[in-house]
Amino acid sequence: MSRAGRTKGGGGRLGSRLSGLVVAVGCVLFLGGFAWAAVAYQPYTVPTGSMTPTVDAGDKVLAQRIAGSAVHRGDVVVFKDAEWGELPLVKRVVGVGGDTVACCDKQGRLTVNGTALDEPYTDKSLAGNRAAGANFSAKVPAGELFMLGDARATSLDSRVHLQDREQGSVPRSDVRGRVDAVVWPPARTVARPAAFAALPGGVSAPGPLRLMAGAVIAGAVLIFVGAALGPLLNRRGRTRSTPAAEPAGAR
Repeated sequence: MSRAGRTKGGGGRLGSRLSGLVVAVGCVLFLGGFAWAAVAYQPYTVPTGSMTPTVDAGDKVLAQRIAGSAVHRGDVVVFKDAEWGELPLVKRVVGVGGDTVACCDKQGRLTVNGTALDEPYTDKSLAGNRAAGANFSAKVPAGELFMLGDARATSLDSRVHLQDREQGSVPRSDVRGRVDAVVWPPARTVARPAAFAALPGGVSAPGPLRLMAGAVIAGAVLIFVGAALGPLLNRRGRTRSTPAAEPAGAR
C-alpha cells in the first residue's frame, strides 16, 4: 500500500474513533440525565390555585422525592393527608414541630416563634397586604408541619383545620415531594424563600435539577458535535493524502 493510502486510511479510522467516543460520552450524559431525573423527581399537576402566584392551577411541576424529615420551613411540598381529601395537594411549609405560627403583627405579617416574616411570594390580595384574613395562633406538634397557600385570601390550608386535634398540622410522613420547578407553562424554578433563612435550621439546599438539566444539554451538544466531527476529520484526511498532480511531460 502507498504512503498516501496508509495516511488516508489511518486518518479515517482516527476520525471515526474520535467521533464515536464523543457521541458515546454524549449519550451517557444525555440518557443519564433523564434517568437520574426519573429516579429523583416525580411530576405532578397542581390541582388548585391556592399557591398562586408561585404556581397556578394546572401547572406541571417536578417534585423531588424526599423523606418528610428533610422538609424545611419555606419549602413548597406535595402531600396527601386523609383529613384534607384524597388528592395530592401543594402548599408551603411555614412551621415545623415546636414552632408557634401566628398572624398577624402590627404590619399584618405572619410570625414564627415571634419572628415576623416578609413574604414576597404571596398574592397580596388581602386588605393591607395582610398574611391572613383573620388572626390565629397555632402550636405545631412534634413531627408535623403547618401549611399555608400563597394565595392567602382563597387557600384552604392549615387555617381551615385549626380546630382539629393537631391544630391544622399534618404529619411529615404525608409529604410526597418538594417542588423544585414548574416545567409548563412556562418553565421556571421554585426558589427557597429568604424570609426563612434566618430561622433555626435555615432553608433546604437546592435539588439536583440544574445538574440534571446541565447533563442533558451537554450530552445533546456532544452528540451533535461528535456526529459532525467524523465526516469533518475524514474530509481533512482525504485532502491531506491526495498527491499533487505531476506537471505535463514529466518523467
